[in-house]
Amino acid sequence: MTTRSEPGHGGPDPGLDAIMSERRHLINLAYRLLGSLTEAEDAVQETYTRWYAMSRQEQDAIESPGAWLTTVASRICLNVLGSARARRETYVGEWIPEPVPGRAEWISGRPGGAAVDPADRVTLDESVGLAFLVVLEAMTPAERVAFVLHDVFCHSFAEVAEIVGRTPAACRQLASSARRRVRAARPSATAAPRRTGVVSAFKEAWEAQDIDALIGLLDPDATAVADGGGLATTFLHPIEGGERIARAWTELARRRPADMTLLERTVNGQPGLVAQQNGVTVTVFAFEVAGDRITRIWVVRNPEKLRRWTTG
Repeated sequence: MTTRSEPGHGGPDPGLDAIMSERRHLINLAYRLLGSLTEAEDAVQETYTRWYAMSRQEQDAIESPGAWLTTVASRICLNVLGSARARRETYVGEWIPEPVPGRAEWISGRPGGAAVDPADRVTLDESVGLAFLVVLEAMTPAERVAFVLHDVFCHSFAEVAEIVGRTPAACRQLASSARRRVRAARPSATAAPRRTGVVSAFKEAWEAQDIDALIGLLDPDATAVADGGGLATTFLHPIEGGERIARAWTELARRRPADMTLLERTVNGQPGLVAQQNGVTVTVFAFEVAGDRITRIWVVRNPEKLRRWTTG
């Protein structure tokens, strides 16, 4: 990275590389806290704005710039979470966290679809799975921040307390409550090859309009949820039950445009499907698999949440 002049100070900033090297960590933290890449990028941008609003003397007085950036970014995210809960009450249909593609599929989301800076990519692991992020959405903002900072990013409860504005003991209780939610929602572990096989079989049965095969791949109590955000046509309410989902997906196959292609892709580090029309990603499907059956399907059609996906 080329050293540039520091805003507001008129001279080169010798610490720029060290400060900007924190960006990927901050993006990863903010995405897990907010479930939205757009909001995460805004939070990180605001964090850097606050850093460069300080004088060089104020910056030099900070013992650990990385810790400072993490603290500020976390507090910004905590505030965003509070307002996001109100905004999502007026959201059209269901709100699903923004899905992220595999490394090879990632584009910037900016006009022209340029390759994204590696520092802006989200690291794909268990803590970024869509099922995990959906559970985080059910938590209070304080629970979510305490849990993610402590259990995912290994910050001490003393550090979490400084960010959340509560005592370390209270933060320990918040994280414990959040942990129980995660354990209660987590399905039994399914090996990655088996998950891939189930999703592949689902794609094959779907394209063949084989309703019996679809029913066999879906848990009887499976749920399908879609997010169009009022910007794309989709079902507004969750579909409950494996047979109902199978019938709905069979109907989707019948209505599928001739120029639509269904592809197997990685969605938040897990096997998923992507629908492309004229080479443009229009739908992302994420799955939760328990044993040999699909228990959850998340359908993201809101185009604002698909900006990072490959076109062409």
